[in-house]
Amino acid sequence: MSLIDLRSDTVTKPTDEMRSAMASAEVGDDVYGEDPTVNKLERESAAATGHEAGLFVTSGTQGNLVALLTHCSRGDGAILGADSHIYIYEGGGLSAMGGILPLVADDKKGIISPANVASWCRPVNVHFAPARLLCVENTHNRAGGIAVSPEDFGATVDCARTNGLKIHLDGARVFNAAAAWGVDVKKFTAAVDSVQLCLSKGLGAPVGSMLCGSSDFIARARHWRKRLGGGLRQAGVIAAAGLIALKDMSRRLGEDHENAAMLSAILRSGGLTVEEVSKPTNMVYVQLGRSGPDSAELSRRCAARGVMFGVVSERRFRLVTHFNVTASDVGQAGKIILEEMKAS
Repeated sequence: MSLIDLRSDTVTKPTDEMRSAMASAEVGDDVYGEDPTVNKLERESAAATGHEAGLFVTSGTQGNLVALLTHCSRGDGAILGADSHIYIYEGGGLSAMGGILPLVADDKKGIISPANVASWCRPVNVHFAPARLLCVENTHNRAGGIAVSPEDFGATVDCARTNGLKIHLDGARVFNAAAAWGVDVKKFTAAVDSVQLCLSKGLGAPVGSMLCGSSDFIARARHWRKRLGGGLRQAGVIAAAGLIALKDMSRRLGEDHENAAMLSAILRSGGLTVEEVSKPTNMVYVQLGRSGPDSAELSRRCAARGVMFGVVSERRFRLVTHFNVTASDVGQAGKIILEEMKAS
């Protein structure tokens, strides 16, 4: 039985080209700044995002945490979405490690509105933790994988600038956002002070993320990476895959979006409630009705037939297309999910 894994784009396998590049990578000690492959990846990531410098980190969570620790001091406030990845899925690192206070705002539509940003920029007062940083996410996972438009993104960023805030972009899937809108990724990444982007999701590398910003910011971020135990040695072995992910895999993300649209259409035609998103990407969220199996039971049934997906809540689940999922896989997965719903 073949496996169709739709739990996340984090399950992608490195390509044959990546494996070959990893095997022959030129390496050195990256803590000393001597790994030529890592150095190249950092330069190319910075150039791709419109920044001066880049830093190779082990994960998106580490990249976001390093960014927040670099931008903020203990007792500072960071404005971030109630549904954001940083707030919900990163273990409270900003508070545990940095003493940073989350200033939580509504981001159900994928982006915090300018008015909501402004509401947290309060007058100087000894009672308030001062807002220093705005964190935005694009694409936005819990909002359905929505690609926030350049216009809405720009309006929120401009408001933050007007109010004296620094801006960090959790761009784990920012290349998906750029592909969805048909724009250069710099439309989003160059507008912010720092950006974290994952090489190991839709871009298909086996591990790693990039943090990009000004030269001064990255110099300070490198110190925080070391403090967090993220100093790497002969990391060119994995950076080699990251170079291919950045250069080549970002060009094919539209295929994943098309497959997700196909999957949505199949599930809708079978009577399931697929959440509508104004600009969808590679994620499909489904809401189950009151009758029939819940998400966990449906997941168990489908997994037994080789289709895996993520349970979000009792009656909500998520499917994510990626490089290792074909159009044929999507058709088969949709068929199995509908059959198991009817079997109830």
